[in-house]
Amino acid sequence: MGKLIWHELSRCISLSASVYAVWASFWGMLFRKFFWDFLGGILRNPGGLQPSPKVQVFITLIVKFPVVQILTMILGFLIIALEYPLSIFKGSALHRSLPLRIVLLTFQSFLAVLFYQGTNASLWSLIATVFYVRALTLGERIAGAKADRGRVGQA
Repeated sequence: MGKLIWHELSRCISLSASVYAVWASFWGMLFRKFFWDFLGGILRNPGGLQPSPKVQVFITLIVKFPVVQILTMILGFLIIALEYPLSIFKGSALHRSLPLRIVLLTFQSFLAVLFYQGTNASLWSLIATVFYVRALTLGERIAGAKADRGRVGQA
């Protein structure tokens, strides 16, 4: 049996979580709902649960204008471009930076938990963050591309 490479596991989870976050933010723009509106809400007989006036800022940023969903989608595309990697990031210091991925995934997790469709993406982003922290504490590094990869006849 081999040794578990934590950053590879978290890369796969991060890719899945980011694709889910982009998809959830798309649906979150169509069906807008602040996930935490039940905290402190008022239950009325006709009309259902009315959110508390304390969360009016979140209602404005999620329901009236989908700012949180748009930011989650942009952040998800950025993480996908880093993880897959996009050709402009391949081999660069941004692509090899584990702390950058930890920060981006933490922001994605925070933004995605605010709207109803993004809760699963938030959970998996947080799990990928924990695995990246584990890889960082073990001293793992993302290796650069090998110089001979892709050349034919020279092994």
